[in-house]
Amino acid sequence: MYPTIAISLHTLAAFRQCHRACPRFSIQAQCRTLCFLHDIPYRPYLNTQFSAAYDIYLEIIHHVDQRLKAALKHDTPNWRLLNSCPACFYKLQDEPTLDFNWLVCVDGNNSLKRWDSSIYGNTAWLDSRQARSDYWIDRETVDKYKHEAKSCDINSHDDNWEEEPVDASTNPSNVLTCVDQWRNAGPETRKKMFSVFHESGIFIAACRHRFILLACDMVQSGELAKYPLALIDKLLTVYGKNGGCAYDIGCAFSKTLSNSSFGSRAHDLGFRMMVGSFHGHAHNRKCQLRWHPMYIPGTGHTEGEGCEHVFSASNELARSTRHASSFHRHQSIEEHFSFWDQDKYASLSNFLWNHYREALKAVHNLTTELTAIKHELRLTDDDFVRFLDEEQKYLDDLKQPPAEDRIRIRYVETLDELAERRSDWDSARQAANNALTQLPASSLVQINQALTVARIWVDSSYAKLQHAEALVAHMESQLGVDARWEIGGEEYSCFKEEASLGKYRAALNDLERLVVMRLFELSKLSLSGTGYKLRQQISKALQRRSEAIRKAIAHYNVQAVALNPPRDKISWKDIADYTFLGEFDLLRHSRSDVRSDDWAKPAYREATSKYFKLLCAREEITRLNVEIRRLRTAIYDEELQATAVICDLSGSDPLLASELKRQWRSRAAINAVHVYRLDQIGSLTGFSGVRGREDIDDIQAIIMSDYVDMDAIDREEFGRATEDIADYLQSIVD
Repeated sequence: MYPTIAISLHTLAAFRQCHRACPRFSIQAQCRTLCFLHDIPYRPYLNTQFSAAYDIYLEIIHHVDQRLKAALKHDTPNWRLLNSCPACFYKLQDEPTLDFNWLVCVDGNNSLKRWDSSIYGNTAWLDSRQARSDYWIDRETVDKYKHEAKSCDINSHDDNWEEEPVDASTNPSNVLTCVDQWRNAGPETRKKMFSVFHESGIFIAACRHRFILLACDMVQSGELAKYPLALIDKLLTVYGKNGGCAYDIGCAFSKTLSNSSFGSRAHDLGFRMMVGSFHGHAHNRKCQLRWHPMYIPGTGHTEGEGCEHVFSASNELARSTRHASSFHRHQSIEEHFSFWDQDKYASLSNFLWNHYREALKAVHNLTTELTAIKHELRLTDDDFVRFLDEEQKYLDDLKQPPAEDRIRIRYVETLDELAERRSDWDSARQAANNALTQLPASSLVQINQALTVARIWVDSSYAKLQHAEALVAHMESQLGVDARWEIGGEEYSCFKEEASLGKYRAALNDLERLVVMRLFELSKLSLSGTGYKLRQQISKALQRRSEAIRKAIAHYNVQAVALNPPRDKISWKDIADYTFLGEFDLLRHSRSDVRSDDWAKPAYREATSKYFKLLCAREEITRLNVEIRRLRTAIYDEELQATAVICDLSGSDPLLASELKRQWRSRAAINAVHVYRLDQIGSLTGFSGVRGREDIDDIQAIIMSDYVDMDAIDREEFGRATEDIADYLQSIVD
């Protein structure tokens, strides 16, 4: 062998860390960089050579890690799942009982798609290598849940898990269903993926501190039921009882879960589905009361949107994995997940620090505000719970009119349309009869133009009248009406109010749609990955949308006033003050008999929202007290174990001991920051937790003495706070 290219281990190690920290930095970019540094022209074959060397390097790293795990006894089944997040899973014997022993979120993302090479007419490159990590659930395991959805035909390959249609008159909950608002909750025919992709994305599970727990490939499909079912079954097996899981369509998926092969086991273990706090804003009000974390005891400030944070970073991998082999795609994703979890561990104490301060601030502010509100409105805490129960009961009792009554409502609308068409036809005939009265007899051109206009008007009006007559006759045959209802008559007036209410709801639906589109465009406008041209297009769309919303508000107010009794008009400020988009449901379904109820009044609704936010803040403090103690104890136990293993390996395997000591040096530095931050939390006014162990008074000195400068941490925190204040002031100026 006479090699002409040599790649040092330092170069490979540097690329690994650069690629993990910046996923956009690909092998091609690294090769181009090296070519420029060595003053040689870039050649595409260098990518293949560097990739092969990098694969070998990662294989070496993998084998070293396997030996270290064996020495540390971290190679037991599911060890990573049980220990990746000490705040979630490092449970202590005498800790207080929580409503949820573990909280996770699941979601899918289609950015990490991989092209099927066969579409180019090429034979796919065979690579028998498999994924190294235990993040993945293999496809065979996932496919076991292929026919778990209730509405799935066993002879069909479609994984259609939309709820089966039911009669609204017998199932009032269907009135407020929000399944259709979400693309991934629709039937498979609405979410077919392009055949050019072999893997169409990934589906993951993450804990509340955003550590990645599990993942699986979505293969030539959208978010099918089998993906969350496979992940949740594994989570239940590992973590056991009293778990909670947030999913953007958790309300619809819960039915699929209960009908699955392990649905009874999930129920016995006290497993609870919910909807993430962000996605919950766009669900209807009835869904929010049952599935939003704010109304579920024990969730605290858990947002249930951790997967979105993961995807915001993993999306950067799309460019380098779109045309990669299956193995290299998995390898790149594994490296990213591993680095992500390391980064989340490094910032874990900061997560606890920020959440504890926010929870203390929320408790202080909300307690002050609620005290004043309860005194002014003469309310107690029991009243807020009663308001929520009354609203839930009201929404549960809502029913759509029977099918025959809906036809009668439509019949009233067609009668109104027929009367309008007759009026138009009469006006057209009258205008045609008078078309020549104002024209001079000698102006043949003007006479011809006037006759043409009159003829077109009469013909079009008569055609519309004939169409309205035919529609009314068809409706009468369906209803069996012998004598046509008179406008203003008893039967007509009986259903006229419902017809007017239908127009009112249509105007409200249009207004809600525009508001939703505006909110999502505003959120996308601030995304870091949004390009300049797209931001300009979104800005222009927002300007047009704002004008459309104003017109929709005006149209809504016209329909609101036309009701009997008339509804209150709304303004732009009223829409901006809505806590959730679910507030639109109250407008859509409200009747005059509830407008005087306390729970429907804006002041009482706002007070109720503050009360449940206060409960969440208190629950968050309770959970954080447990998590802080878990983290401190885990650090102590890890210090003892690592020190003992290093000591044992120093005699039996010095090289492995040296590598473990090198890795532990970085870990110990992070732990020193954690201990410092946990001490800061303990010094907060209002802190109600305890330390992890009573016999670790010297652990802070042991860890912090060698690896970290506490003054540097204080300076960094002060600098970050100064930058935040500067950014806030700049935003005000802008």
